[in-house]
Amino acid sequence: MASTAATLESPQPAERARRVALLLNLAHAIDHMFLLIFATAVGSIAAEFGFSRWEDLMPYGVGAFVLFGLGSLPSGRLGDLWGRRRMMLLFFFGIGASALLAAATRNAWQLAAALTLLGAFASIYHPVGIPMLLQRAKNPGAVIGVNGLAGNLGIAVAALSTGFMVQWLGWRAAFALPGLLAIACGLVFAWQCPQETEAPHKRTTKARVSLAPRAMARVFAVMTAASVTGGLLFNFTTNGNAQLLAERFRGIVEDPALLGAMLAGVYALASLAQVVVGRLIDRVPLKPLYLGIVALQIPLLALAAVAEGWWMLALLLAVMVVIFGSIPFTDAMIVRYVDDRIRSRVAGARLTLSIGISSLAVWLLGPLVKASSFGALFGGMAAIAACTLGVVLWLPREDAPA
Repeated sequence: MASTAATLESPQPAERARRVALLLNLAHAIDHMFLLIFATAVGSIAAEFGFSRWEDLMPYGVGAFVLFGLGSLPSGRLGDLWGRRRMMLLFFFGIGASALLAAATRNAWQLAAALTLLGAFASIYHPVGIPMLLQRAKNPGAVIGVNGLAGNLGIAVAALSTGFMVQWLGWRAAFALPGLLAIACGLVFAWQCPQETEAPHKRTTKARVSLAPRAMARVFAVMTAASVTGGLLFNFTTNGNAQLLAERFRGIVEDPALLGAMLAGVYALASLAQVVVGRLIDRVPLKPLYLGIVALQIPLLALAAVAEGWWMLALLLAVMVVIFGSIPFTDAMIVRYVDDRIRSRVAGARLTLSIGISSLAVWLLGPLVKASSFGALFGGMAAIAACTLGVVLWLPREDAPA
């Protein structure tokens, strides 16, 4: 009887671990979804707040992305020293409450303050949630790929759900309903995720690949610089694509809900690239794979600069495939080269620099498009992709994973 009882009880920790992993992936979707609700609904919000053009309201959302980057440093430090479970609870409840606050705002400056607070709580996920998910992963590339898929599906959900909610319930519901969802997820996470027996900084887990201090500094410089340029592309596209489709499909498709569904389809299909890239990271050398994906960005962005109508949609899908496909590499480098006891702090430092700089894309997007055009913006992004290519060339070579 005792052995039978033990057999029945033994799967429980593994089952709970799977549920926690599911919630951590869902948190990634929430993180990206919440950051893009404003960009998707900006046209409706601008009309209600008395702005004649959406481009004039767009800079008010930059605080969310600045805090998303700057907050990563203290978030990562607290994750290692205070505990990752506690920080993830703060993430769920904080981002949910911030979204409810955004829904209650009455003018642009109130909304800017609420979005900035939302960005501060959103900064917790990447330096805390991803290291928590990877701390015992046997195939980190595959885990990163699925996690990236979840994050980008959050972007797709933002495009789809926000478009429909704005049309049927108003832009305030587009913030309020996801806010309630995040709080509910926090309650489930508190129930399912066991207490940590020790803070991560007390662990002795070593990195998979040991590097000399000079080589480690070189890797950190590469992944930070590549994150800056990649983050610029990510922010320019994900924050501008809704308005890009509205412009390039004028006279063809003008229903906001349908345009949102089209953009959601682009993001959902492009997100699958992260699963493929994640599995490849476990099997082939990292540097040539990274170089190949970044090299494809340059001609695709250049072609998208001049495309119209359905050709624009096809090229936008290809562009988002290679932009999303480049995302897993920085997390893969952290897992490969950094001890688990300091991963949150290293990730936080990298994110503070990269997201803090790349958040300028949100502030510049509206004025750039207003002063020139989306065509000029995409031409500039092709030049940024060329800079990424030059940065990745500086990565040290290594053998394929065993």
